[in-house]
Amino acid sequence: MIKHMNRPSFIYILVLLLCQQVCFAAVSTDPYITENPADRTITISVPDRSMSLVIDYSTGCVIRQLMIKGQNVLSSAGVYTGIRTSDGIFSAAKSQGKVAVTTTKNEITISGIRYGNTVLMVEEQWHFKRVARKITWRIEREYKQDAELEDMAFPGWHFADLSVWKGGILDNGGMVWCKYLKQEGDTYGVHTGGVTFWNAVSGNALRISTRPENNSVIASKYTHAPNNEFVSTQLVTEQPLRQRYDLSRFVSGKENVFAPFKVKKGRTSVQYELQYIDYFQEYSRGTLPGIDVDAVRELLNTTGRYGVVDNNIIGANGWLTNWKCLHEPFFAQIGMALNDSHYTKNFSATLDQERDQAMGKDGRVLSRWHNAPGDEIPGTYNRETGYYEAMWGYTIDSQTGYVINTSEQFDLNGDLHWLRAHQVACEKALDWLIRRDENHNGIFEMVNNNIADKKCSDWLDIVWASYENAFVNAQLYEALTLWGNCEKVLGNQSQAARYLQIAATLKTAFNKNLDEGGFWSAEKNQYVYWRDKDGTVHGDNLVTPVNFAAIAFGLCDDPKRIALILDQIEHRTTAENLFHWPLCFDSFKQAEVQEGNWPFPRYENGDIFPTWGYLGVRAYVGYDKAIALKYIDHLLQQYKKDGLSSQRYSRTTQLGLGDDILAGICTSITALYRDIYGIRPKWNRMGIEPNMTPALNGTTFSYTLRDTVYRLTLRVNDYVMSTQGFSVSSSKAFGASKTGNSLIFYPGNQDSTTLTINAGSGKPIAINGMDWSGSTATWTVASQDNYTFTLKGLSPGTVYRLSINGVSRTVKIQADGSVTIRQLCQPDTKFILRKTA
Repeated sequence: MIKHMNRPSFIYILVLLLCQQVCFAAVSTDPYITENPADRTITISVPDRSMSLVIDYSTGCVIRQLMIKGQNVLSSAGVYTGIRTSDGIFSAAKSQGKVAVTTTKNEITISGIRYGNTVLMVEEQWHFKRVARKITWRIEREYKQDAELEDMAFPGWHFADLSVWKGGILDNGGMVWCKYLKQEGDTYGVHTGGVTFWNAVSGNALRISTRPENNSVIASKYTHAPNNEFVSTQLVTEQPLRQRYDLSRFVSGKENVFAPFKVKKGRTSVQYELQYIDYFQEYSRGTLPGIDVDAVRELLNTTGRYGVVDNNIIGANGWLTNWKCLHEPFFAQIGMALNDSHYTKNFSATLDQERDQAMGKDGRVLSRWHNAPGDEIPGTYNRETGYYEAMWGYTIDSQTGYVINTSEQFDLNGDLHWLRAHQVACEKALDWLIRRDENHNGIFEMVNNNIADKKCSDWLDIVWASYENAFVNAQLYEALTLWGNCEKVLGNQSQAARYLQIAATLKTAFNKNLDEGGFWSAEKNQYVYWRDKDGTVHGDNLVTPVNFAAIAFGLCDDPKRIALILDQIEHRTTAENLFHWPLCFDSFKQAEVQEGNWPFPRYENGDIFPTWGYLGVRAYVGYDKAIALKYIDHLLQQYKKDGLSSQRYSRTTQLGLGDDILAGICTSITALYRDIYGIRPKWNRMGIEPNMTPALNGTTFSYTLRDTVYRLTLRVNDYVMSTQGFSVSSSKAFGASKTGNSLIFYPGNQDSTTLTINAGSGKPIAINGMDWSGSTATWTVASQDNYTFTLKGLSPGTVYRLSINGVSRTVKIQADGSVTIRQLCQPDTKFILRKTA
C-alpha cells in the first residue's frame, strides 16, 4: 500500500531540492544509468562495466570519477569545463546557476550550468547518452558576450598522475609520451582532439573521439599539472589556434602553449565519444615467432609516433624539441610499419605543406622546420612557416628526401589526384639537383666544394662532406628510380625514361674506381664518402650509411663487393660487441669534422646512430638474413632497457646520449615489416615480398591498406594473403587486389605480367599455389565458380600448352600479349600454362 505523504515531509523535501539548486524530470529506464539524489550524483556504465562515469552536480557539474575496469583514473579534480580570462578562472565545477537534471531512457541532460563574470558569462548544457559499449558526451556552450580568452577547458580531464597512462595515441598519428612531461607545467599542444590513452602493463585504454560542431575546430594540450596530475584539455574555437611562444608545440614549465584567442557571442558545441579499449587487442601486432612482439608494439607506438609534431608536421626529431628535418627519406616507411590511417593522412598533408611552403621557385627544398630561429643560415628562417636552411650548410638530401617520401607515400594512399598534385614539385626538386652535374660525369655536386668551407651537405650535418657526395648520390639514385615509376603511372613515359636513364648513368659512374672518378676504393673494399672539387678523396673510414645505401638502394649489385663490405662491417661490429652499427668504424680526419666530433669516437665521428638502421637491414637481408634479424633483435632488447628515446648511443659505453629524441631510431623495426615480412603496398594493390627464415615460420598478422584488412600468414616460401573477398597463396612474392568480382594477381609484385580472375558470382575467390616462373604459370582454384582467367604480359604470337587437371591443349597468345581461359571450376582445379619450345 502506498501511504500519502504528509505536508511537513513534502515541504522538507522541497526545501532540500531548492537548496541543492536541482530540478528532476522523469526517471531513466536504462539499467546502466542510476541516480542518487541524496549524494547528487549520477552513474553511467557500459553493459560489461568496463567503463563508468560518476557525475557530481552538488556545487556545479563535474565528472567526479571515470572508472576503467574498476579503477578510478581521475584525480579529485575530475573532469569539467571552464574558461580563463585576463582577470580570472571560471568553471562548471562552481556553477552560478540552477542546475536541472533530466533523464529519459538511456540519456541524461544537465542544463543551467553557468559560470563567468561581467567580462564573459558562459552557459552550458551537458548531454550524456549510452550507446552500446560507448558513452557520448555532448557539450553545448553559449557565450553571452564577445570576449578574448587566455585559455579554456572544453573540457579538461584531470588524471590522477602521470603513471596512470604510458601515453596517448593521437588521431593525427602522433602520441604524447607522459614520461617526457618531466617538470610541472610542461605542456604539449596540438591541433587535433581525439586520443587513445593506454597503460602498457594492464592493457587498459580509454579512447576519446571528438566531433566539433558548427564548423568549429579542435585543439588539445597535455600538461604536467600541480600535484603531479596529468591533465588533458580540449579547446574548441572558430579558427585554428596560434602558438603562444614562436611556433612551439611543446613548452617547458608553461601551461599556456596556445596564444590568446577570441570567442563570439553565440552557441558552439562538441561531442565526445568515450570507449574502453583493450589495448593489447586493438593494437595487436599479431603472432610474430622469434620476435618480441610486445617490444615491437610499444616501440612503434612511442618512438615511432613521436616524430609527429602536429598536423602537417611529421618528422623524426619530434615535439619535445620542436624540430623536423626534411632531409630524411624514411617517414612514409615509418607510416607503412605503423599501419595507422591517421598517420598516413597526416603525412600526405605534411608533404602538401612542404611542397607549398618549403620549396623555392627553382625547386630547392628547404632542409628544416623549427619552432624558433637560431639554427639557420642568416636570412633563411620564415617566422610564419618555420622552414629554413640549416646553419651547418645546404643539406642537399632534402631534395631526395622529399621525392622518396612522396613516391613511397603514394603507394600507401593510392591517390592519383594527390600524386599528380606533386608531379611538378617532384620534377623541380630532382631537376634542381640534376643541374648540379657541372663536370658532366654523371655524379651530382653539392653546394660546398671543399672541407675548407667547413660546411655540410647531408644528414651528417657536422661532417664537412662536399662536392661529389656518395651518400646524397645514392639517395638520388633511389629517388630517380622511384619517381621514374611514378611518372609511368601518371602516363608520362618520356619523363619516366629520362629519369631512369639518368639513374642508370649515375649507377655506372658511382661504381667506378676512385682513380676513374667513382667512389669505389679497391684498396679498402668500400665506397668512400666524398670527393672534394680539387679531387682529394675523403671518408674512407668505412662510413656505414654510405655503404649500406649503395647496397640497399641497388647501386651496388656486385656480389663480390657486397660480400667485401658486409663481411668487414659484421666482423668489426661483432669484435666491438656493439648492439647496432656506428656511423663509421674509423675516425674522420680532424679537418673533416666540426670540433665537437673530436676525439674519436664522438658524436657523428663514430657514435651509434640507429636512425639509419633500415639501410643496414635492407643491405643484409639479401646477403645474410640472420645478420639482419640479429640487429633487429638487438634494437628491441635496447628498447626494453631504455625506451630507445635518445638521439644516439655512445660507442664506448653504449648508453643513450643527446638531449634530442630521434623517431628515426625505429627504422630497423620498420625494416622488419618492409624487408623481412615483405610488406610492399602499391598504389593499386597490396603486395608482399617476404624474406623469411625458419625461426619466423608461422608469422601471422593483419594489415590494413586503404580500408581493406588483409590477413597475412608467412612461412619460408609459403605466403598467404586473404581478405573477405579472396585468398591467395604462393611460394614467391606477389601482389593482389580485388574489385567487384575480379581479382588481379601480380607475380613478383611487379606490373609486367598479371593474371585477372573474374568470378561468375560474388563469392570469395581462393587460389592456392600460385607460381609464375618466366615460361610457366601454375595455380590451383580452391573455390567453386565459373571463372574467366586473363593473363597479360606474355610474348605476342607465342604458343603455350594449357593443362587443366591433366587435360591439355594449346593456346596462342594474342597480339596484345594476352590469353583468356574460361573454365567452370570445382575445388582443387589445377592449371598449368607452359610455353612450348
